[in-house]
Amino acid sequence: MKRLSVLLLVTFIESFATICMERGVYFLTHDVAGYSDAMNLSLALALGVAYVAGALLSHRFVRIGGEKRVVLALVFLQLLAHLAMAAVWRMPVALFASMAVVGLLNGAKWPVIESYVSAGWNARDTARAVGRFCLAWSGAVPLALLASGPLIQFWAPSLFLLPAAVNLAALLLLWLRLPARPPHLPEEHPDHLPSDVVRRYRGLLTASQAQLLAGYSALFILGPLLPGVFAGLNVDTSVATGLSGLLDGFRFAAFLLLGLWTAWHGRRDMILLGAMAMPAGFFLALFGGSVPAVLAGEALFGLATGCVYYAALYYAMMVHRASVGAGGSHEGIIGSGFALGPALGLAGVAMAGLFHGNTTAGTILATTPLLVACLAVTAWKLVRTGRGR
Repeated sequence: MKRLSVLLLVTFIESFATICMERGVYFLTHDVAGYSDAMNLSLALALGVAYVAGALLSHRFVRIGGEKRVVLALVFLQLLAHLAMAAVWRMPVALFASMAVVGLLNGAKWPVIESYVSAGWNARDTARAVGRFCLAWSGAVPLALLASGPLIQFWAPSLFLLPAAVNLAALLLLWLRLPARPPHLPEEHPDHLPSDVVRRYRGLLTASQAQLLAGYSALFILGPLLPGVFAGLNVDTSVATGLSGLLDGFRFAAFLLLGLWTAWHGRRDMILLGAMAMPAGFFLALFGGSVPAVLAGEALFGLATGCVYYAALYYAMMVHRASVGAGGSHEGIIGSGFALGPALGLAGVAMAGLFHGNTTAGTILATTPLLVACLAVTAWKLVRTGRGR
């Protein structure tokens, strides 16, 4: 557990740095640089496409350089990227390129950290480790969003310089305390799951991954568009960045609850509830029309996405024995959401012309097919999996 404590600290501070880029930057570009919703969605798309590539390449990087060397190199390169962004953020082409680099590095980094967190435990301890990991990264998100508004108003480059300082702290911790490789259990170790349980978990994994894709696609429509939503409701940027983190606070609450209540392991109920609540929260947050309605949508969306994220990561690590490849697949789905969400958001903006400029109708038309398709996959896999634990 000593190893886990260091990893959780690294996870927390690296998540803080990540969220400044993945969520806070859209408030900077919208309010200071004058980006439109379409430009913010395009910026998110550049991040998402590169994130997928990084996640899918992470396993290959590890095979070449080993886990510790790879994660150290990735964090160091992130530090350099954040310093560069502080200098070039006013130049759109340079900012888009920098966001793509940060997306690639983040997509490759998190699968390695997830493997370190999950490897070497039995089923019960893996669940506990995954739960603590979820609390560590999600706990940093609202704090990063609360900090983003004042940082932007104080001095815009500080939104990039603070993550660079955070990267330096993580780099030192990893270099001093991280073992060369995650301590995986031997192939025939008795703590590995029986084959019938693995088969059941595979079905639940697919069901939760379908909702993971839907949830992150929706999140990365919300992220670029919430600055405009709050601006339309006359909420100041210094307050709006914090309010946009309400969904992350409720996601943290979901992680905390699921870490304490383990009866959901192997059951369908929690994934099904998350699958139904997530679209409702998404549309309410985006189109609620008042601050209380938007916040209620954020809360519902945060709880739902917390449920499906925890399930997807837990089942992936149990089925694939905490490999970097398992983390890569998990992060690849997240990255696909990073890319699909902004692409659908852009399609919604483009289709607004069909509804006399009504972007609400365009966004609903663009996003509903994906949400329905993912819900159908989830329902099909849950029916196939059947009752039981």
